[in-house]
Amino acid sequence: MHWTFQSGASITFAHLARNEDCEQWQGSQICLIEFDELCHFSEYQFFYMLSRNRSICGVQPYIRATCNPDSDSWVAKFISWWIDQDSGYPIKERAGVIRWMVRLKGVIHWFDNKDDAILYAREDGVTEDLLPFVAKSVTFIPSSVQDNKELLRTNPQYMTNLLNLPMVERERLLNGNWKIRNHAGLMFQRGQVKLIQKEQIRKDDIIAMCRGWDLAATSEDEKGEPAYTAGVLMAVLKNNRYAILDVINMRLAAGEVLSLIKNTAISDRASYGYVKVRIPQDPGQAGKSQAAFFVSELAGFDVSARTETGDKTFRATPVAAQWQHGFFDVVQGEWNDDYFSQLESFPDSKFKDMVDATSSAFDELANYGMFNIDSML
Repeated sequence: MHWTFQSGASITFAHLARNEDCEQWQGSQICLIEFDELCHFSEYQFFYMLSRNRSICGVQPYIRATCNPDSDSWVAKFISWWIDQDSGYPIKERAGVIRWMVRLKGVIHWFDNKDDAILYAREDGVTEDLLPFVAKSVTFIPSSVQDNKELLRTNPQYMTNLLNLPMVERERLLNGNWKIRNHAGLMFQRGQVKLIQKEQIRKDDIIAMCRGWDLAATSEDEKGEPAYTAGVLMAVLKNNRYAILDVINMRLAAGEVLSLIKNTAISDRASYGYVKVRIPQDPGQAGKSQAAFFVSELAGFDVSARTETGDKTFRATPVAAQWQHGFFDVVQGEWNDDYFSQLESFPDSKFKDMVDATSSAFDELANYGMFNIDSML
């Protein structure tokens, strides 16, 4: 992770995962600090490393950072002057325009020139000996994949990949929108899928099936606001489409959840043959123990227990991409309205059980067949 050039100059790659990791840089003198994806770093990390941006090697210290739009990050506020706050897109006329910041008592104040920045600092009580050093210049230069001519020449498929993202991610990563965020109706809409009859899906058309579960352990008559146990049966078809065949969404007591999963697995196998079962595993030893118990009780079925990573919106993004581009069929059933209503109100909805179960089933099917005997041979 360290490279030394013939001239003697060197560059080091290192992580900065937590705020506490800043301590390992105490005493460092670094003339150039570069952040890859600044939105993934905290404001504390950025400004602490700014204090390490010093050197007497002859190179004037400076910082460079790349970032993809994230409306909820501190970076969005930091560069807000360069961004149209109504549209979310960069203001072309302000691209590369240098501004000056003064950070006093943790608050950043912005100015169009250095003299105004120093004047403000003087009026705020900064002593004369520190005034020459109080202001820092900053600029923001927007860019897009169209600027990377070499990438598009050698890998034009990358543009296709961006175009196939869900709408919110496409706006961020392709069009550079700093204001858009997921809210109700943006990730899933019932008009984006095709409603079909159960008889329209033949067993010969199915490549793989999975019932994804999201578990809850409070019944409707217990105190507090009960959550639901949801199970979504999904199939991937030979025509590269996905189908939602059945959705279960019930409030159950803890002891009833296992019975529901087991009885449903028996019913799914009787109806369709081989159906994989995916259950979530909570982090920690208690979650491992519960998952191991469920797997043992479901002996005879293909069961996977996985720890879910990332928030619910992040986990739903891959399935939302296929949904928005019209690659999903949904079998007509009494559960349709409740299912569509929750998906369309996600992520603002109070309950997200059916969305989580959908994400789990899709994740299992999307990775289906990555390792098999045919691939090895």
